[in-house]
Amino acid sequence: MEATSNGAPVPAHVARSPGDAQPDERGFTLIELMVVLLIMGVLLAIAIPTFLGVAGNANDRAAQSNLNTALTTARAFYGNNDQTYGSTGSAAAGLQSTGPDLLFTSGPPPSTHAISVSVSTDGEGILMTAYSDSGTCWGVFSYEAPWPAAGVTMTDGPTTLVPDGSGVWYGKFNTGVAVLGTVGSTCAPANAMGSGSTWQRSAFPAS
Repeated sequence: MEATSNGAPVPAHVARSPGDAQPDERGFTLIELMVVLLIMGVLLAIAIPTFLGVAGNANDRAAQSNLNTALTTARAFYGNNDQTYGSTGSAAAGLQSTGPDLLFTSGPPPSTHAISVSVSTDGEGILMTAYSDSGTCWGVFSYEAPWPAAGVTMTDGPTTLVPDGSGVWYGKFNTGVAVLGTVGSTCAPANAMGSGSTWQRSAFPAS
């Protein structure tokens, strides 16, 4: 029986012989590390697009929510303003005083919390646009009177209107190419109904 340094006996089942194997202290091999990195890359390739898609949808919903709030404010303003939106400038100022939670402007939207306004020449229609951080512009158009046979002309908006009837229309345009630094050339009302825009009744087009 072996003994410890202080002379106490060590049980036989604990004692080690000189030839006993030592614990394996090897590290990871290069192949093992490459496999781990490959697995991590696959997981990131799956997770990142999913995250970006969720974030983009959330940004679009925020812009749409702002436009719905703006539409409610605009229609209340129309009713309290002798059944007219007036001019683009007066409408933007009137909406700002009625709905201070949003920034209403007659120019391009300078931020994600801003709504651009354009009024028809007859004061019966209003077009409002907003920018989403997803890179898409969103819009809502409302015409309160019966649709005139000659059509509707916007003061500061598009020369050709996609909507062809009274009521509320919802749209998106410049999908994926709008950036905040150039919203003047992307999300301005004048560009709301150009090539590639989508407008429909009842609800916003799918993101």
